[in-house]
Amino acid sequence: MKKPLDLSKKSFAIYGLGATGVSVIKYFKKVGIKNYILWDDNIKLKKKWRINKIREKNFKKQINSVDHIVLSPGVNVKKAKLRKALLKNKSKIITDLDLFYITNPSIRSIVVTGTNGKSTTCKIVEHVLKKNEIKVSLGGNIGKPVLNLNPKKNQLVLIEASSFQLAHSKHVTPNFALLINITNDHLDWHGSMKNYINSKFKIFSLQKKNDFAFLNNNRLLKKYKKNKYKGKLIFINSRKYAKMRKRIKNKYLNSQSNKENINFVYALCKSLKIREKLFIKSLKSFKGYPHRYEIFLKKRNTIFINDSKATSFQASKFALQSSKNIFWIVGGKPKLKDKFNLDKLKNNIIKSYIIGNHMNSFKVQLKGKVNYKLSKTLNNAIISIFKDIQNFTKKKITILLSPASASYDQFKNFEERGNQFKKIIKNYGKKYFGEIKTKSI
Repeated sequence: MKKPLDLSKKSFAIYGLGATGVSVIKYFKKVGIKNYILWDDNIKLKKKWRINKIREKNFKKQINSVDHIVLSPGVNVKKAKLRKALLKNKSKIITDLDLFYITNPSIRSIVVTGTNGKSTTCKIVEHVLKKNEIKVSLGGNIGKPVLNLNPKKNQLVLIEASSFQLAHSKHVTPNFALLINITNDHLDWHGSMKNYINSKFKIFSLQKKNDFAFLNNNRLLKKYKKNKYKGKLIFINSRKYAKMRKRIKNKYLNSQSNKENINFVYALCKSLKIREKLFIKSLKSFKGYPHRYEIFLKKRNTIFINDSKATSFQASKFALQSSKNIFWIVGGKPKLKDKFNLDKLKNNIIKSYIIGNHMNSFKVQLKGKVNYKLSKTLNNAIISIFKDIQNFTKKKITILLSPASASYDQFKNFEERGNQFKKIIKNYGKKYFGEIKTKSI
């Protein structure tokens, strides 16, 4: 059994004092690391952590002499206030994931990454493992920072890893590494698609011959083989698993995106020696994750879907493929170089309602492809939809919030956007359906 490295005599700079940075501070106190300095570009967080002018001055001096710089995932090195110092000391930068693996070298772990579906895939994995009495602890980019986990002996650690975390990671060594998909995303942060893909491939770079690597894309497969990674490659074939998926009796898992997620989870579970029969039985009781193609209400002939987590067109594409007669709410802060290919989807869309502060960007994407209305706000869009559906005679209608964009122009995050959608539906729905309750189904 490997022994964890002793970091007590090392010096650290913690750059970024959000949830991840706070988890690092708590962890340092727990393991007895006392030699560290703090920084955040945000003025409010500086005040909260009492970083005055003297401490600012000391940090700027000491950052060049510390052993490691623990960088929070949201910090963009090229745009950070102390970018010159960070770029100069780039070799010293590590992440909370690195600290976890350095201090837990014998832990068995599963790391899931990809552009879309990471959180749902992790929740499905966690659900199936627990149903089959396999101890598992979930954290990372999904809720609880990985350093807040307290894994016990013989327990699997399941980690959702974002490209922001992986970009600067140097010690991530999962026993099971899943790269579920890659599409254009976060290019403003990474600078190029090449850099973005390279960050995702960090999950494979330190694997050993007894570890497992899961992929389902031929282009990415070529890159994997070219780099001569050592893990046992499991290539996911969707057609191969089609019969298995038909046996799963769970409406939530019927969406196109979840079919992809299920393929990966099934392949992983086979590697963990979970029998197919038990795998399928476990999924019957799985409940969907909020804001991810969340069918939260059905009234008469109308289905309401909250897909607020869809922050790119590729993410929205799954929802648009999985529904018919869609009244689609779209818009927000657009992703760099994101293009809407609606050729095979436009017949599913009755009308789109554009919201947010960048309506013209979405108007250009939709013009000549689907009918649209400039609504500006979520509230206006929903009012318009309820008016429009009164004259619609089709048997089944889908009212879909799948913005294909980030939420930051009008909302704090995608959770607030999704919750607001459900609240407004509840308020206006009374006029058309009577009293309604917006609970996930």
